[in-house]
Amino acid sequence: MIIPPYKDPMGTALLDYLDGDHDENITIKSDISEDDIIPVNYLFRNFDQMPDIEQKALLLCKGRILDIGAGSGSHSLYLQNEGLNVTALDISKNACKCCSERSIKSIVNADIFIYSPKEKFDTLLLMMNGIGFTGTLAGLDSFLIKVKQVLKPGGQILLDSSDIKYMFEDEEKEVLDGIFHSPDAPYYGEVTYIMEYKNMTGDTFKWLFVDPVTLKDRAETNGFKFALLHKGQNHDFLARLTYEY
Repeated sequence: MIIPPYKDPMGTALLDYLDGDHDENITIKSDISEDDIIPVNYLFRNFDQMPDIEQKALLLCKGRILDIGAGSGSHSLYLQNEGLNVTALDISKNACKCCSERSIKSIVNADIFIYSPKEKFDTLLLMMNGIGFTGTLAGLDSFLIKVKQVLKPGGQILLDSSDIKYMFEDEEKEVLDGIFHSPDAPYYGEVTYIMEYKNMTGDTFKWLFVDPVTLKDRAETNGFKFALLHKGQNHDFLARLTYEY
């Protein structure tokens, strides 16, 4: 699904920032917490300003690279400047325009679920919890099935996510039991979001935060090898999935 400009708070904020409008922030509303504020300049940070997880992932990129959910293009731009062959992919037309204005050479405005590249990739990169776009564990399974079509033999997926179980630790015990132990309960990392910027409100969407144990299980079920590469300070982690044909 391609996001049109009139329904694209994130992409609009990116273009405004490039035009010199640095006064507004992006607001994320969810069904599990208070509003989260994202300063737009955070999306334009350089390599030295990125957290360890992102730096480690970028240094592990190799071959033909697909930056899925490229956003402002900061990761693609770093890789390109390092002389690597990277393509920035995003469903937002505005984000792709932002990448173009930042001189990223290879840009694709497409949904990864229907994207059919002429040549397969060695590395799929999903940073800033980019795997979250899959929305649900079922969506994660669908993604892992799809990307077998775009990965070369022995190719890798580098992704980061967070285990948000800690957000429920102050709940009453019976609530916790329902969240974590009931077979009928939805996975606690499946979050509902709405994004706002200035007077623009995007559509409601699902976002997935997957813990490393569950990710390992889903990866192996779908034929991938799982490696936990790094644990961050805030329940976040970096993982690598590899697929052998």
